[in-house]
Amino acid sequence: MAPDHQRIATLTDRTYVEGVYSIVNPQLAQTRTNKPYLKCMIRDASGEISARAWSFEEAQFEQIANAGFVFLRGSTQAYQGQIQLILETLEPRDVTAEEMLALLPSTSKDIGAMFARVSELLRSMEHSAMRALAEQYLGDERLMEDFRRAPAAMSVHHAWIGGLLEHTHQMMELAERMIPLYPGLNRDIVLFSLFAHDLGKTVELDWERGFSYTTEGQLIGHVVRGAVWLQIKAAHASKVEKLPGETMRVLQHIIVSHHALPEFGAAKVPATPEAVFVAMLDNLDAKTQASLTAAKREFAGGGEWTDKVWALDTKIYRPDPLA
Repeated sequence: MAPDHQRIATLTDRTYVEGVYSIVNPQLAQTRTNKPYLKCMIRDASGEISARAWSFEEAQFEQIANAGFVFLRGSTQAYQGQIQLILETLEPRDVTAEEMLALLPSTSKDIGAMFARVSELLRSMEHSAMRALAEQYLGDERLMEDFRRAPAAMSVHHAWIGGLLEHTHQMMELAERMIPLYPGLNRDIVLFSLFAHDLGKTVELDWERGFSYTTEGQLIGHVVRGAVWLQIKAAHASKVEKLPGETMRVLQHIIVSHHALPEFGAAKVPATPEAVFVAMLDNLDAKTQASLTAAKREFAGGGEWTDKVWALDTKIYRPDPLA
């Protein structure tokens, strides 16, 4: 990485910026006078900033959109209480694996410890057929390596290396504490479903060239892929012990319903107590983390209110009044 690379978290108003960064969600838009401009997010491991290139050639868009990383020059300016980056130069750039670590945000938590805890919780399930099913996943080294590294989303929540594992671990820990309050819930069904519900994101999302959707993600998606994988893994696990009764269908139902509503991507509305619980926990963790990420309370300055967070349909008031 260029030695003059400035961490995004340190940028203030009227700062000249030059270096290699990750580009996220580039979009071509038009000004009020119908001139094309580029809007995007610029990111490194420390954070992200909204950016605009007012002088932008439309023919350059496809190249930029497929880049993942760019060399840029520009300057920051304050706009509606936030700092944004006005881009003067923008060029696609290839980066090394070492540079990528500095350009993509990563979890601040211990990946090894989180994975060990997830594995421990799965192996604590009471039913031997459920444990046999879990081992089919845990023994898939490629899948588990991707599970430890993948983000949980492009930008909304846990959008960093290790984010999928962090999201999964957080929900399983929440469930472990909450299930005693709801003794009618089946702990095995809940824990396994929380582990498996988002595993399809390991092939839905690409994190080797910045965060983007793969062809698999565009055509199939993590919900369908997760349900297909479950059927394959359960078939292999049945050689050890077959899942009883309607367990297989119930687990698949939870995977295809965990987005809760069709307009949010669910194939079915949750229709078992465990499915309702999983969908609610998923929403709780995703939206709470999205609000905390938007608020950026660990950084001083930046105004009292964030821009509108579309996933939450509101702006977020940043200050902690008791801090």
